[in-house]
Amino acid sequence: MSRPVKHSLTLRGHRTSVSLEEEFWQAFRQIAAEEKMPLNVLAARIDEARGVDMGLASAIRLHVLRYYRDKG
Repeated sequence: MSRPVKHSLTLRGHRTSVSLEEEFWQAFRQIAAEEKMPLNVLAARIDEARGVDMGLASAIRLHVLRYYRDKG
């Protein structure tokens, strides 16, 4: 697993940075492509669904994990 890499996202018009390992970025991009939606839209959906006690990076990692677990 690689070290986390910071990327900027735009969520409902606001810029934010998220640090994820490259493997998670690749999987996150693949999910967005499979769902036929821009990465920022998928990130905004995940952001809206997460609880206040969870960071966005953790919510994205869990989304990726659940997506592939449920798909498999």
